[in-house]
Amino acid sequence: MEKVPMTTKGYESLKEELTHLKNIERPSVIRAIEEARKHGDLSENAEYHAAKEKQSFIEGRILELGSKISRAQVIDVKTLSGDIVRFGATVVLLDEETEEKVSYQIVGEEEADIQNNLLSLTAPLARALIGKKKGDQIEVVAPKGETYYQILNVSYS
Repeated sequence: MEKVPMTTKGYESLKEELTHLKNIERPSVIRAIEEARKHGDLSENAEYHAAKEKQSFIEGRILELGSKISRAQVIDVKTLSGDIVRFGATVVLLDEETEEKVSYQIVGEEEADIQNNLLSLTAPLARALIGKKKGDQIEVVAPKGETYYQILNVSYS
């Protein structure tokens, strides 16, 4: 099995979601199915079909989360240091065209959230950053075109 890198925070988040699905959502949908069955003819019972569909989604997500958790390679970013960009680094960049500063933390795919500046390890920008250090300039070829950045800071926290 291939290991899936993730931060401690990402790992804990997956475990919390799994616990919630198993202890709250699964029993709730089972009760909803039981209640819908009491209404008679299941072939025309929209509540029953909706509950069964939700149950299918929940069970699929439980399997997916279980697989990711079992394959997790948890990396505690607080134990890392240095000035070279690698998994877990928080990188401050300067967009050389717009002069805009941006900051991203490089995380695993499951925990990536660009709105919260959490950049997937597999994203073009993250791939361009890996192995670089403060002061380096990088070129990123992304769907929107080429962008040039300068690395202003690299930290682990």
